Amino acid sequence: MPDSRKKRFLRPETLTAIGTIIAAAALLFPTAELRPISALLPAAMLAGLIVLSVLLLIGDQRQAARGEAPETIAKSWRRVVGAFCLILAYVLGCDFLGFYPSTIVVIPLVAWIFGFRNPLGLLAATVIVVGAIWLIFDFGMSQEFPAGRLWQN
Repeated sequence: MPDSRKKRFLRPETLTAIGTIIAAAALLFPTAELRPISALLPAAMLAGLIVLSVLLLIGDQRQAARGEAPETIAKSWRRVVGAFCLILAYVLGCDFLGFYPSTIVVIPLVAWIFGFRNPLGLLAATVIVVGAIWLIFDFGMSQEFPAGRLWQN
């Protein structure tokens, strides 16, 4: 493979798209073990993530073909590491504390990190998002979210 062609596949957006496609496809397989009603949302979201990643890959490779310089994904590596740490903390929080307590903490935290500082707005966003999730999935579809290992008998 020529060096210029090899560099096309080492562009940050291309690597991000390929990594996201692989991760989403790997996570798509376990949804087959869920009940169809339970698998619908995660499978649809993962499929959408794959489609968006393919579009990102195509767009970045078109830019590479035109000779445009690659865009940097992050201006600060600390933000990227922080985002991954926040995702890991949320996953662990959902596992140990449960979905609702973790989500109630993460929604305002993420909004705060992204610059939204209005306490009333943070409270409203948290109530609206968590309330909508509860109304649609728990109340409307009778689906239960993880309660957390700490609360199980």
